[in-house]
Amino acid sequence: MNQGQISVVGQGYVGLPLAIAAAESGFAVTGIDTDPGRVNALNQGHSPVADIADAEIAAVLASGAYRASNTFESISGSEIVVICVPTPLDSHHQPDLSAVLAVTQNIAAHLSSGALVIIESTIAPGTTREIIAPLLGTTDSFYLAYSPERIDPANNEWNIRNTPKLVAGLTKAAATKAVAFYSTFISRVEIGSSLEVIEVAKLLENSFRLINISFINEMAIFCERLGIDIQEVVKAAATKPYGFMPFFPSAGVGGHCIPVDPTYLAHKAREIGTPSKFIELANEVNRSLPDFFAGVALGKLGTLRDKSILVVGIAYKPNVADLRESPALGLISALRNEGAIVRWHDDLIAEWNGEKSAPINEQSDLAILVNPHNSTAVSELNAEQVLDTRGGYA
Repeated sequence: MNQGQISVVGQGYVGLPLAIAAAESGFAVTGIDTDPGRVNALNQGHSPVADIADAEIAAVLASGAYRASNTFESISGSEIVVICVPTPLDSHHQPDLSAVLAVTQNIAAHLSSGALVIIESTIAPGTTREIIAPLLGTTDSFYLAYSPERIDPANNEWNIRNTPKLVAGLTKAAATKAVAFYSTFISRVEIGSSLEVIEVAKLLENSFRLINISFINEMAIFCERLGIDIQEVVKAAATKPYGFMPFFPSAGVGGHCIPVDPTYLAHKAREIGTPSKFIELANEVNRSLPDFFAGVALGKLGTLRDKSILVVGIAYKPNVADLRESPALGLISALRNEGAIVRWHDDLIAEWNGEKSAPINEQSDLAILVNPHNSTAVSELNAEQVLDTRGGYA
């Protein structure tokens, strides 16, 4: 049953699962992406996202419920338009809204009267009301809602259908329309009292994670100095059934959300005169970790100059082929700055920065484990020493 025509702008890790779920629920979906290569691959049934199988795309293509496009022409016939484009940080670690603003302007040029526009991209509080809405035109000609993405790549338990969805509208009518849309394929949808409440809720979710991960990384250093296992400490504390949530040490936080979203909150906090000291400190701790682990490597080898080092697992998290904000990249740079000869191995990433993944059994003076995948044959390492950034690195 056709539930209406929609366009989903951005066919990456957020937009593609949304587009496929909507298509499977009876909507006629156009997935818009500015990358012609990605659009061509999608229309041939090839998924660029690990969480979406080729067979899922082939099925909705065959049924006529989905197609991909690199133009915005489908907007004019769409009752609902969802924006799922990246909002990263720029080279100065400041919020970069250029993609979402450019997309909004393209949508405005084609938007039909009475259509619903939903922003899923992460933004600072006030952005939907104060920046997006004016770009779309007069507010009586469209409906506008905000519903932040909650996608955790490679999570086999929580997905787009069973993860609760937050929604808020510029008007009550907009919120109602957004809830009706999402409820067709998401089991639980919650309405916030204002756009700003939900915008901040999204930022709070990942600021909470950034602060706690940065804290546990400091605790790991503390435990190492005491000669005790931080992993065992965390697991012991986690036996408490209330008031504690386990976080585990790493070489730093990475990905599309945790190192990025809190900066949007901190930027807004400075703007209104209430600086977020916890976020600023957590960012400081996180960004210091590549140099810290380069120092640990120096302590193990005596010198880094001309030492062969294999970094294992350069994706931002295990079991995903995603390099965004990966702490491994900063670590590689820090090691090379000290004269080390650094190669890397990753089961899911064949090439990066013009370099190819090295064999896991390549001989080295030191192997550094960052984010090995479940498939990574760590037992085949051929290194004189091993440094595990997840704990136990003395």
